[in-house]
Amino acid sequence: MKRHKYEAILFDLDGTLTEPKEGIVNGVHYALSKMGIDEKDKEKLVAFIGPSLYESFSKFYGFSTDDAKKCVDYYRDYYSEKGINENLLMPGMDTLLDSLKKEGRKLYVATGKPTVYAEIVLKNFDLHKYFEIVIGSNLDGSRIEKGEIIAEVLKNTNCKSPVMIGDREHDIIGANENNIDSIAVTFGYGTRDVLEKYNPTYIVDSVNEIRDIL
Repeated sequence: MKRHKYEAILFDLDGTLTEPKEGIVNGVHYALSKMGIDEKDKEKLVAFIGPSLYESFSKFYGFSTDDAKKCVDYYRDYYSEKGINENLLMPGMDTLLDSLKKEGRKLYVATGKPTVYAEIVLKNFDLHKYFEIVIGSNLDGSRIEKGEIIAEVLKNTNCKSPVMIGDREHDIIGANENNIDSIAVTFGYGTRDVLEKYNPTYIVDSVNEIRDIL
Protein backbone atom coordinates (compact mmCIF):
# COMPACT_ATOMS: atom_id res chain seq x y z
CA MET A 1 0.00 0.00 0.00
CA LYS A 2 1.34 3.42 -0.94
CA ARG A 3 2.36 5.58 2.02
CA HIS A 4 1.86 9.29 1.63
CA LYS A 5 4.17 11.83 3.20
CA TYR A 6 1.25 13.64 4.83
CA GLU A 7 -1.46 11.57 6.46
CA ALA A 8 -3.17 14.56 8.15
CA ILE A 9 -3.97 17.67 6.15
CA LEU A 10 -5.13 20.93 7.73
CA PHE A 11 -6.87 23.48 5.51
CA ASP A 12 -7.50 27.15 6.04
CA LEU A 13 -11.00 28.19 4.94
CA ASP A 14 -11.19 31.78 3.64
CA GLY A 15 -8.97 32.25 0.62
CA THR A 16 -8.02 28.57 0.50
CA LEU A 17 -11.12 26.38 0.39
CA THR A 18 -13.45 29.24 -0.51
CA GLU A 19 -13.44 32.68 -2.12
CA PRO A 20 -15.04 34.84 0.60
CA LYS A 21 -14.27 38.34 -0.67
CA GLU A 22 -17.76 39.71 -1.28
CA GLY A 23 -19.27 38.64 2.04
CA ILE A 24 -16.35 39.72 4.21
CA VAL A 25 -15.80 43.05 2.46
CA ASN A 26 -19.51 43.88 2.62
CA GLY A 27 -19.60 42.92 6.29
CA VAL A 28 -16.62 45.13 7.15
CA HIS A 29 -18.09 48.01 5.13
CA TYR A 30 -21.37 47.66 7.03
CA ALA A 31 -19.56 47.64 10.39
CA LEU A 32 -17.57 50.76 9.51
CA SER A 33 -20.72 52.56 8.40
CA LYS A 34 -22.34 51.76 11.75
CA MET A 35 -19.31 53.40 13.39
CA GLY A 36 -19.71 56.51 11.25
CA ILE A 37 -17.06 55.71 8.63
CA ASP A 38 -18.05 55.68 4.95
CA GLU A 39 -15.19 53.83 3.29
CA LYS A 40 -15.32 54.68 -0.42
CA ASP A 41 -12.64 52.23 -1.51
CA LYS A 42 -13.88 48.72 -0.78
CA GLU A 43 -10.68 47.19 -2.14
CA LYS A 44 -8.92 48.46 0.97
CA LEU A 45 -11.11 46.11 2.97
CA VAL A 46 -9.71 43.00 1.29
CA ALA A 47 -6.92 43.21 3.88
CA PHE A 48 -9.48 42.03 6.47
CA ILE A 49 -9.65 38.57 4.89
CA GLY A 50 -7.63 36.14 6.96
CA PRO A 51 -6.37 37.95 10.09
CA SER A 52 -8.37 38.45 13.26
CA LEU A 53 -11.12 41.03 12.72
CA TYR A 54 -10.42 42.52 16.15
CA GLU A 55 -6.82 43.06 15.12
CA SER A 56 -7.71 44.45 11.70
CA PHE A 57 -10.26 47.00 12.89
CA SER A 58 -7.69 48.35 15.34
CA LYS A 59 -4.76 48.18 12.92
CA PHE A 60 -6.41 49.74 9.87
CA TYR A 61 -8.84 52.20 11.48
CA GLY A 62 -7.31 52.91 14.89
CA PHE A 63 -10.23 51.63 16.96
CA SER A 64 -9.76 51.02 20.66
CA THR A 65 -10.21 47.49 21.98
CA ASP A 66 -13.81 48.24 22.99
CA ASP A 67 -14.70 49.88 19.68
CA ALA A 68 -13.06 47.07 17.71
CA LYS A 69 -15.34 44.67 19.56
CA LYS A 70 -18.35 46.79 18.56
CA CYS A 71 -17.16 46.63 14.95
CA VAL A 72 -16.92 42.85 15.10
CA ASP A 73 -20.43 42.67 16.54
CA TYR A 74 -21.77 44.84 13.70
CA TYR A 75 -19.84 42.78 11.18
CA ARG A 76 -21.44 39.61 12.51
CA ASP A 77 -24.91 41.15 12.28
CA TYR A 78 -24.35 41.47 8.54
CA TYR A 79 -22.31 38.34 7.97
CA SER A 80 -24.65 35.95 9.78
CA GLU A 81 -27.61 37.12 7.70
CA LYS A 82 -26.11 37.86 4.27
CA GLY A 83 -22.35 37.67 4.05
CA ILE A 84 -22.11 33.98 4.86
CA ASN A 85 -23.92 33.27 1.58
CA GLU A 86 -21.80 35.72 -0.46
CA ASN A 87 -19.15 33.09 -0.96
CA LEU A 88 -17.75 30.89 -3.74
CA LEU A 89 -15.93 27.57 -3.78
CA MET A 90 -12.34 27.68 -5.00
CA PRO A 91 -12.29 25.93 -8.41
CA GLY A 92 -11.11 22.34 -8.18
CA MET A 93 -11.06 22.24 -4.39
CA ASP A 94 -13.99 19.82 -4.05
CA THR A 95 -12.29 17.39 -6.44
CA LEU A 96 -9.07 17.59 -4.42
CA LEU A 97 -10.86 16.95 -1.14
CA ASP A 98 -12.78 14.03 -2.59
CA SER A 99 -9.63 12.35 -3.90
CA LEU A 100 -7.76 12.84 -0.61
CA LYS A 101 -10.67 11.44 1.39
CA LYS A 102 -10.85 8.37 -0.86
CA GLU A 103 -7.12 7.77 -0.26
CA GLY A 104 -7.84 7.58 3.46
CA ARG A 105 -6.22 10.87 4.43
CA LYS A 106 -7.49 12.66 7.51
CA LEU A 107 -8.67 16.17 6.66
CA TYR A 108 -9.20 19.05 9.09
CA VAL A 109 -10.17 22.71 8.93
CA ALA A 110 -8.11 25.22 10.92
CA THR A 111 -9.58 28.67 10.37
CA GLY A 112 -9.60 32.08 12.02
CA LYS A 113 -13.31 32.31 11.24
CA PRO A 114 -15.57 31.44 14.21
CA THR A 115 -16.23 27.70 14.20
CA VAL A 116 -19.99 28.14 14.01
CA TYR A 117 -19.72 30.17 10.78
CA ALA A 118 -17.09 27.87 9.30
CA GLU A 119 -19.36 24.88 9.75
CA ILE A 120 -22.22 26.68 7.97
CA VAL A 121 -19.99 27.63 5.03
CA LEU A 122 -18.75 24.05 4.67
CA LYS A 123 -22.30 22.68 4.75
CA ASN A 124 -23.42 25.23 2.15
CA PHE A 125 -20.85 23.77 -0.26
CA ASP A 126 -21.37 20.18 0.93
CA LEU A 127 -17.74 20.07 2.04
CA HIS A 128 -18.35 19.15 5.68
CA LYS A 129 -18.46 15.45 4.78
CA TYR A 130 -14.73 15.50 4.01
CA PHE A 131 -13.50 16.77 7.37
CA GLU A 132 -12.85 14.97 10.64
CA ILE A 133 -13.08 18.14 12.70
CA VAL A 134 -13.48 21.89 12.19
CA ILE A 135 -11.65 24.22 14.57
CA GLY A 136 -11.97 27.99 14.36
CA SER A 137 -11.98 30.97 16.67
CA ASN A 138 -14.51 31.49 19.44
CA LEU A 139 -17.29 34.08 19.28
CA ASP A 140 -16.11 35.59 22.57
CA GLY A 141 -12.87 36.72 20.94
CA SER A 142 -10.69 33.94 22.32
CA ARG A 143 -8.55 31.51 20.32
CA ILE A 144 -8.04 33.93 17.46
CA GLU A 145 -4.34 33.35 16.73
CA LYS A 146 -3.66 30.79 14.00
CA GLY A 147 -1.01 29.05 16.09
CA GLU A 148 -3.58 28.44 18.84
CA ILE A 149 -6.11 27.12 16.34
CA ILE A 150 -3.65 24.70 14.74
CA ALA A 151 -2.53 23.56 18.20
CA GLU A 152 -6.16 22.85 19.11
CA VAL A 153 -6.59 20.68 16.00
CA LEU A 154 -3.44 18.74 16.82
CA LYS A 155 -4.49 18.33 20.45
CA ASN A 156 -7.96 17.03 19.63
CA THR A 157 -6.90 14.54 16.97
CA ASN A 158 -4.37 11.82 16.37
CA CYS A 159 -2.68 13.74 13.56
CA LYS A 160 0.16 11.82 11.96
CA SER A 161 2.53 13.60 9.55
CA PRO A 162 0.46 16.84 9.48
CA VAL A 163 0.72 19.71 7.00
CA MET A 164 -1.04 23.09 7.05
CA ILE A 165 -2.38 24.61 3.81
CA GLY A 166 -3.27 28.30 3.74
CA ASP A 167 -3.09 31.55 1.80
CA ARG A 168 -1.92 34.06 4.41
CA GLU A 169 1.26 34.50 6.39
CA HIS A 170 -0.71 33.75 9.56
CA ASP A 171 -1.18 30.17 8.34
CA ILE A 172 2.55 29.73 7.83
CA ILE A 173 3.44 31.41 11.14
CA GLY A 174 0.96 29.13 12.92
CA ALA A 175 2.41 26.04 11.26
CA ASN A 176 5.94 27.11 12.21
CA GLU A 177 4.88 27.69 15.82
CA ASN A 178 3.59 24.11 15.93
CA ASN A 179 6.62 22.67 14.13
CA ILE A 180 4.66 21.25 11.22
CA ASP A 181 5.14 21.58 7.46
CA SER A 182 3.14 24.10 5.45
CA ILE A 183 1.93 24.73 1.91
CA ALA A 184 1.38 28.40 1.09
CA VAL A 185 -1.05 29.06 -1.77
CA THR A 186 -0.93 32.21 -3.88
CA PHE A 187 -4.46 31.94 -5.31
CA GLY A 188 -5.94 33.42 -2.13
CA TYR A 189 -5.05 36.72 -0.44
CA GLY A 190 -1.39 36.42 0.41
CA THR A 191 1.23 37.54 -2.08
CA ARG A 192 4.19 35.33 -2.97
CA ASP A 193 6.65 37.96 -1.73
CA VAL A 194 5.05 38.11 1.72
CA LEU A 195 4.49 34.35 2.03
CA GLU A 196 8.11 33.56 1.15
CA LYS A 197 9.32 35.70 4.07
CA TYR A 198 7.86 33.17 6.51
CA ASN A 199 9.56 30.14 4.97
CA PRO A 200 6.71 27.81 4.06
CA THR A 201 7.77 24.26 3.24
CA TYR A 202 6.20 24.71 -0.20
CA ILE A 203 4.58 27.55 -2.10
CA VAL A 204 2.14 26.86 -4.94
CA ASP A 205 0.02 28.76 -7.43
CA SER A 206 -2.79 26.27 -8.07
CA VAL A 207 -4.91 23.48 -6.62
CA ASN A 208 -3.21 21.06 -9.03
CA GLU A 209 0.15 21.89 -7.49
CA ILE A 210 -1.23 21.06 -4.05
CA ARG A 211 -2.30 17.70 -5.43
CA ASP A 212 1.20 17.08 -6.81
CA ILE A 213 2.77 17.70 -3.40
CA LEU A 214 0.27 15.61 -1.47
